[in-house]
Amino acid sequence: MRIRVHHIAAGLAPFVFAVAVAAQFQMPDPKQMSGIPRPVTDLPDRAISVRVIRGSLSNNITNFPVELHIGSQVKTVRTDDTGRAQFNDVAAGATVKAVAVVDNERLESQEFAVPASGGIRLLLVATDKAKAAAAAGAPPVSGRVTLGNQSRIVIEPGDEAVQVYYLLDIVNTAPAPVNPPAAFTFQMPAGAVGTTVMEGSSPQASANGARVSVKGPFAPGRTPVQVACELPASGASLELSQTFPADLEQLAVIVKKLGQTRLMSPNIANQQDMAAQGETFIAATGGSVPAGRQIVLTLEDLPHHSAAPRFISLALAMAIVAAGLWAATRPEDRTARAAERKRLLARREKLFGELVRLEADHRAGRAGDARYAARREELVAALEHVYGALDSDDTTPEPADQAA
Repeated sequence: MRIRVHHIAAGLAPFVFAVAVAAQFQMPDPKQMSGIPRPVTDLPDRAISVRVIRGSLSNNITNFPVELHIGSQVKTVRTDDTGRAQFNDVAAGATVKAVAVVDNERLESQEFAVPASGGIRLLLVATDKAKAAAAAGAPPVSGRVTLGNQSRIVIEPGDEAVQVYYLLDIVNTAPAPVNPPAAFTFQMPAGAVGTTVMEGSSPQASANGARVSVKGPFAPGRTPVQVACELPASGASLELSQTFPADLEQLAVIVKKLGQTRLMSPNIANQQDMAAQGETFIAATGGSVPAGRQIVLTLEDLPHHSAAPRFISLALAMAIVAAGLWAATRPEDRTARAAERKRLLARREKLFGELVRLEADHRAGRAGDARYAARREELVAALEHVYGALDSDDTTPEPADQAA
């Protein structure tokens, strides 16, 4: 899950960077820009310039090795007097990533594809440990945090379920640690299952069921929190509602588009389709969202399967329950037949479970039509024999079938 969302977000890195720049009215924290590739036209075609700094834009790290990972190949260039290492003539379309290790801190860029025309600039920002140590020693103060403009919601429709990822940057602009006036907690959308705090998140973050909590105080700068969940989606549409306990500087939503999937929301001002990594995504932005205000996202025309097999399975389950209740009320020979009845009931449940799995495999394309038809006929025949034995109290063992 973590790898997949990284792939989606990295593929749309230029869009994410544009969202961040458009939202800023003052110089951002360089850490917020670290590792984000930015397409430019002032470099030669297929050139990649990596600038390495410590803490602030005025603190360049010079004569320092920077690696460019191109598949299994690694190229190394040292930074110049401006803190920049430039890689020229990189193969167009290659997936690359820049890496530098500063004071045992590993700095990595997002993975991105090399454009055929123009170049890429990116920034790798190491922690200024002296300043961080001074800030960490300061006592916490009361104050507010925000969800920075690098925060985004990523949605990936799947087979009768939708994966939802919150990539949140909790920002404290104060020079000292901050304790917000209320606990930083929120509920994932209604119906969410499998809520998980992903790798790369602050250890302050935790999930209890669908509830996510981030403990204070919040250090100066950014506190990353990445959360994932799954929402069941058996139909063609799904509505997702979410509130956050802090102001969201700018709403940014990325949706993987399957077929004619559409995104609608009163919170969205602009959206467009974008191609990345051979797939199509809906990239949408809105304005700021105050703490506690609801964000409503509606997905339409989701891929989905017919509900008929589910209703058939439900009807079969009800029939099994009814047969079991009727058999349990028969007074005669109950004690003598208890052992055989127990065996029949266990057999029935096993066959029914296999039938449900077969239906699911067939819907998902894991069972061919011929295998499905033959196997289903075997299971139904075996179930009919079990039902017959239960209905008539005929405890003669059923013949060994091919499904056993």
